[in-house]
Amino acid sequence: MDHAQHSSDGSGHEFDTVVVGGGQAGLTIGFHLERHLHRDILILDAHDRVGDAWRRRWDSLRLFTPAKYDGLPGMPFPGDPLAFPTKDEMADYLEAYAARFELPVLTGIRVDRVGRVDGRFVVEAGERSWIARNVVIAAGGHQIPRVPAFADLLDGSVQQLHSEDYRNPSELRAGPVLVVGLGNSGAEIALEVSRSHPTTVAGTPGGQLPFRHGRTLARFGLPLIRFAGVHVLNGRNPIGRRVLPKAATSATPLIRTRLAELEAAGVARAGRVTGVERGMPVVDGRALEVADVIWCTGYRDDLSWIDLPVFDEDGRLQQTRGVVRGVTGLYAVGLDLMYAIVSATLPGMPRDAAYLARRMRRVEAPETAGVARSTSGVGVRG
Repeated sequence: MDHAQHSSDGSGHEFDTVVVGGGQAGLTIGFHLERHLHRDILILDAHDRVGDAWRRRWDSLRLFTPAKYDGLPGMPFPGDPLAFPTKDEMADYLEAYAARFELPVLTGIRVDRVGRVDGRFVVEAGERSWIARNVVIAAGGHQIPRVPAFADLLDGSVQQLHSEDYRNPSELRAGPVLVVGLGNSGAEIALEVSRSHPTTVAGTPGGQLPFRHGRTLARFGLPLIRFAGVHVLNGRNPIGRRVLPKAATSATPLIRTRLAELEAAGVARAGRVTGVERGMPVVDGRALEVADVIWCTGYRDDLSWIDLPVFDEDGRLQQTRGVVRGVTGLYAVGLDLMYAIVSATLPGMPRDAAYLARRMRRVEAPETAGVARSTSGVGVRG
């Protein structure tokens, strides 16, 4: 049955598997479940179009990995394999991927709750709900932009943007700009903004790659880095078991934009932002007069919509390589450091998804096994 010919949202239908999240992780596990396990599935995504999580990023964003590592199973990323795709190229690729494999993605659906009743999962979004034997969490944990509490004390004349909302320098006010956070987002945005605004970046980097990012690295260095990230720095390797806990609390090193480039561009460096004085951010003990503040301070996890006993005392999801402990039929894919240091990245996530599909295949075959396509009439939208 051709999903694209139908518009029903499938409410009330009992699916074998509901996947929460229609980004690269959700599409990849959906591909395996439909194509190889012939499962009756539904993929729910909060955005209006497949790929919108990428489209919403700042205009000049490019991936750190070359195209040859950015494709999902069954469909290589088009174009120059050593080029670094733009965020819009990545978004369009995901949309084309969903269409090519007729994956049953229902867009514009933000899941409010996943619970369980009488041995079946209930997935709720507003007044709609779906029943499933299995649920795969593929929405990622980093959902809510993080800003310090004192941000509310900044003067109303200071425009504040989180990196999630920043698009390009044209939307900034005239005058000095403070970029808070010296990770990769902060470094790239600060470099871009410095071409049109006096710019200060506050924070301490977590180191930087010892070699320059680009095509040469893509050709000769990234294959080795990818091998280490996938096959060495994971939960099965003794080295990985030592490294992963440290990675969870360490800043990611600068990859593309290096400190020397920021200095050459005239970007001023500063320490932490510690508070607000007279309506202005306090940096290195003094109030800094700025027109804009861009918070590149990351995100906090939000899996609060999972209403099941699957979290430890610190609120972390208890899982082993994507199999959630304590609740049979609940899985996760694409979460940061889930199994390997690259579990949340395009080079690493497909391996985790394939493993999860194999695990799900070993579970007792569902009643819908052998059905080549869903009979629920759910359509791909957007």
